[in-house]
Amino acid sequence: MVDRAFALLAAFTAARRSMTLAELSRASGQPPSTALRLARRLVQLGALERDADGRYVIGLRLWEMASLAPRGHGLREAALPYMEDLHEATHQHVLLAVRDGAEALLVERLSARAAVNVLYRVGGRLPLHSTGVGLVLLAHAEAQFQDQVLDRPLVHEPEGVPVSPTALRRALAEVRRTGLAVVERSEPGPLVAVAAPVRGGDDRVVAALSVVVPAGGAEARTLSPALLATARALSRSLGSPRSAAASGGRPVPRP
Repeated sequence: MVDRAFALLAAFTAARRSMTLAELSRASGQPPSTALRLARRLVQLGALERDADGRYVIGLRLWEMASLAPRGHGLREAALPYMEDLHEATHQHVLLAVRDGAEALLVERLSARAAVNVLYRVGGRLPLHSTGVGLVLLAHAEAQFQDQVLDRPLVHEPEGVPVSPTALRRALAEVRRTGLAVVERSEPGPLVAVAAPVRGGDDRVVAALSVVVPAGGAEARTLSPALLATARALSRSLGSPRSAAASGGRPVPRP
């Protein structure tokens, strides 16, 4: 029953935010009678709601529970002051993501009104192999997990360009060496993403922080100092011994 209820909730996506019972049944793979019974119970519990047209939407109770996730909301609360400073310095996109399974999950994004167009929304998933935050998280993942990712056919989307495993391994080694991932993309528009790791109390990489700007708007070398300083300051606030040692025990100036 839990699996069926979760399948019903998981049927909602960014492109499918509200559904009729028939649509919910098809999207979740549940028979109409089962979908109706589960939907009614989830409405009673507040996990689903009905909008003005009677269509099912995700309920506030589910959002309330999700906000307790420490890798999402807790990390976001700690990161927001640092992200706001970085956003003020760049006036573009500042992203914070964590690894969830074989993807990166975007937990926060600050964006200026005139910022370059990007594909990913808060709560959305990003590929590990072709985004700045993804490369940082993949570079610091376990070797066995990296091998599993690299053993699969990988393609840059939406460009449809195949990824070379050899080139990707070199890129991951460079991320570990420099502490930065730099990605240039042509879709949805020419842009440059620069990302850095965020470390937690055990000094493991718990998240990735990124700045995304239009191609030609800024070079990676001009963004890197502010990004690295911000990522280290955030890491130190999370208890990272490495970041505290790197700053000599003193606060790292914010950009």
